[in-house]
Amino acid sequence: MPKLIPVVLVFAFLILLTSCANSQKITTLKPEPDDAVPLVYENTPSFINLPISIKLKDIEKKTNTLLSGLIYEDNTIEDDNIEMKIWKLAPITIENNHGIGEEKIKTILPLKAVIKYRIGTKKLGVELYNTKEFNLNGMVTLLSDVNLTNWKLNTTTELKSLDWVESPTMTVFNKNIPITYLINPAVKIFRSKIEKKIDESISKSMDFKPNVIAALEKICTPFQLSETYESWLRIAPIEIYSTNIKLKNDTFLLDMGMKCNMETLIGKKPDTKFNANTIILKPVSKIPEQITANIAAVSTYQEASKIMTKNFYGQEFGSKTKKIKVQNVAIWHKDSKMIIALDVIGSINGTIYLAGFPQYNEETKEVFFDKLDYALDTKNKLMLTANWLAKGFVLRKIQQSCRYSIKPNLEEGKQSILAYLKNYSPMPGVFINGKMEDIQFQKIQLTNQAMIAFIKINGTVNVSVDGLK
Repeated sequence: MPKLIPVVLVFAFLILLTSCANSQKITTLKPEPDDAVPLVYENTPSFINLPISIKLKDIEKKTNTLLSGLIYEDNTIEDDNIEMKIWKLAPITIENNHGIGEEKIKTILPLKAVIKYRIGTKKLGVELYNTKEFNLNGMVTLLSDVNLTNWKLNTTTELKSLDWVESPTMTVFNKNIPITYLINPAVKIFRSKIEKKIDESISKSMDFKPNVIAALEKICTPFQLSETYESWLRIAPIEIYSTNIKLKNDTFLLDMGMKCNMETLIGKKPDTKFNANTIILKPVSKIPEQITANIAAVSTYQEASKIMTKNFYGQEFGSKTKKIKVQNVAIWHKDSKMIIALDVIGSINGTIYLAGFPQYNEETKEVFFDKLDYALDTKNKLMLTANWLAKGFVLRKIQQSCRYSIKPNLEEGKQSILAYLKNYSPMPGVFINGKMEDIQFQKIQLTNQAMIAFIKINGTVNVSVDGLK
């Protein structure tokens, strides 16, 4: 029995040696990440075309809301010898004048006017005046030139004709006496008042800014592209461009464009960057129909690490009896390179560090790491303890898993964006439609906190306003 004890000890010692040989602990120095600073990256502005169409009937409806009942009143006769009240008798109609080579709108205004006109003088403190009262009931036709200034549709209106529904009268001895042959020259007395009132009402009814700003605020509110990846699209407008307004048939057409920054962010819903006070409307002669959207897809290192950890799940690296399994992956930025930390178990236990440059494969839609190699300290430790792991063929096998496809993200992002181009209504009366071509990858930029993938999208966008609010 005592002779068996040394034998048992020898076997135990051999088992211990074998165990140590099969599983060695490696302790490597961690390449510390760069200091965490605010996320700053280069974003190429996007240009989005926003053609807006508004029907004349909407302008007509709003103008009638603004002009109702008594539309003008002047109760002071002393300043210009005229006292006047004008009522709108029926709804105003606004239509295209269809003139050759001109863009004018025609406004027909049914009205009633009571005008007091004072003739006379004041001499030596004695007033010698004769005041006449005119009762007018007719249909006024006005033509207006149209232009866009400082977000507003401005008109220059001219009274073209006045057709009397009833013969104009003058009150003489409490009786209404027809004075048709006298009143036409007197129309000049109040025509400027009518023209001005129409211009003011159309300008108020066609102030684009509240509608456009409200629509832009909705569009620029970050919206979720993917619930799975917690990705959000955020649009930050820089400038708004506009051509002059055009009248076609029964619709006003306004070509607008927006210069903006677009980005996708991972994680919780980001804050909006929309600020109505900084938006400026700049006039331009022409805006292209095709849009170009340059989107910065922000992928945090934490999120990328999760995806790569899934890629390594269940895989073994090595040969014969010398193998390792990757349990966890973490990546970060260091001196313009990506550091990839692999927590491994098996023949080697510990953390090995790789360094490389992220690249993108256009065909497979994958992010991979070029010139991937062990970090210097890791390589030295492996040469001493696990030369087999430091060899190139093992590294190449590991490199194959150090990649992840963003194709699902791109496709899901495309489908999410398309949903906002199919009669999407960010607010009542505003509808967005459009189409989008394939997403084109541009480049990758590294920051201290995330990898930024820049992509470009071409397409068209149309914004229609159906009923001004």
